[in-house]
Amino acid sequence: MSVKSIVLAGVLAATCSLSFAQDKVVYHINDAASQALSGLRNLRNHLDVDPSAKITVVSHGEGVDFLMEGAKDRNGNAYDALVSALVARGVSFEVCEITLKNRSLKKEQFIQEANFTPSGVVRIARLQTQGFGYIKP
Repeated sequence: MSVKSIVLAGVLAATCSLSFAQDKVVYHINDAASQALSGLRNLRNHLDVDPSAKITVVSHGEGVDFLMEGAKDRNGNAYDALVSALVARGVSFEVCEITLKNRSLKKEQFIQEANFTPSGVVRIARLQTQGFGYIKP
């Protein structure tokens, strides 16, 4: 087998393996009022099409509000059931601890599905360097 054939076979194999790679996506929410409901719907649709996708939602600033106990959308519907259903499908929700400090919030004010990260923007950057696509609803 020639060197050219070996290289071509390697490129073909790499291309095929990429087409079967798991989607990895970070959804960025920094304004719950305008992004949370549409973002949660996007997440559900994403998983309906690609149930194996690895999805992390990172929230900071005003974006953390939808993950607080008792939070409701503009129509008065609680977010917690939507978040719980997405967590059951493998989605991870992360809240920025700098936001907690700046807004004098406590971890106990958030639903149990919320995880915490030292910095939302640093977390988003690190996920992107790990191959996560970036979506901002």
